Amino acid sequence: MSENKKVLFIINRFSGGVYRPSIEGRIIDFCALKKIECSIEFTQARGHAIELARNASQSNEFTAVFAVGGDGTVNEVAQGLVGTKTPMGILPNGSGNGLARHLQLPMDFRRSLELIGSQEIIDMDTFLVNGMLSVNVSGVGFDGHVASLFGKNGMRGFFGYSKLVIKEFFSFHEFDFEARLDDKKVSKKSFIVALANSSQFGNNAKVAPQASVCDEWLDVCFVRKVPTLQSIGFGYNMFTGQLNKSQHVEIVKAKQIQLSFSKPMAFHIDGETQSAASTLDVKIQPASLRVLVLEKNSRKNSV
Repeated sequence: MSENKKVLFIINRFSGGVYRPSIEGRIIDFCALKKIECSIEFTQARGHAIELARNASQSNEFTAVFAVGGDGTVNEVAQGLVGTKTPMGILPNGSGNGLARHLQLPMDFRRSLELIGSQEIIDMDTFLVNGMLSVNVSGVGFDGHVASLFGKNGMRGFFGYSKLVIKEFFSFHEFDFEARLDDKKVSKKSFIVALANSSQFGNNAKVAPQASVCDEWLDVCFVRKVPTLQSIGFGYNMFTGQLNKSQHVEIVKAKQIQLSFSKPMAFHIDGETQSAASTLDVKIQPASLRVLVLEKNSRKNSV
């Protein structure tokens, strides 16, 4: 960024389950080195980042607002900035960091500070699920069920999530539902329905390997329950970006989606659990959020 810029950093100190007090010091030092005026706010409760980001945008005081945390923090900051001219930056500090990984941002915090000095901005798509904003991947079915349980025992992070997935996998069953994909109506049976703006849930688990946050489409991923003996191969395909080749996965692109269930289903938005619902109405919002990226990743076909 050029001279006379002021940037707000919204920090969730407990993203990923570990508070590192050195984070704010590193931000301050980097901004001082680049002659960027910085302001730091800490979230106090769920939803606080929305208010902080919205107030920052309305004040016209800041040239960018950074989410410092995980996907939940990113979602809240995006809620405060969507539809405005104020760009959002991400300093990933969560357990999954799905959108940051999709945007190819460094996971090492010191390296991620390079983004503060970037002037490269993309106009990123977002989408609504029952009127609520999603920027990364939302879903219903097994992942919604796991999201409703994750963190309740105090265990966070990749290993905590993996342990919970293994524990719940055998007792959760496929479900029937009706889906309207733009003008096409179909009946389906799935284990997971992932609504993907970006390619992955987080931790490089790529449910929609070919998804782009700038193509004005959502990748709707219908995932059947995988037989136990094939689960290792399925996991390998997911973490190597080849899940679209699996016989257990169907991926279609759509702009408006409606999912109807026979009973209320648990679902999540960007990893955050929501109240169960019998219907999900989903709609893409093209180019609705300005997002800072590193220069090498600014081309449309790279995101």
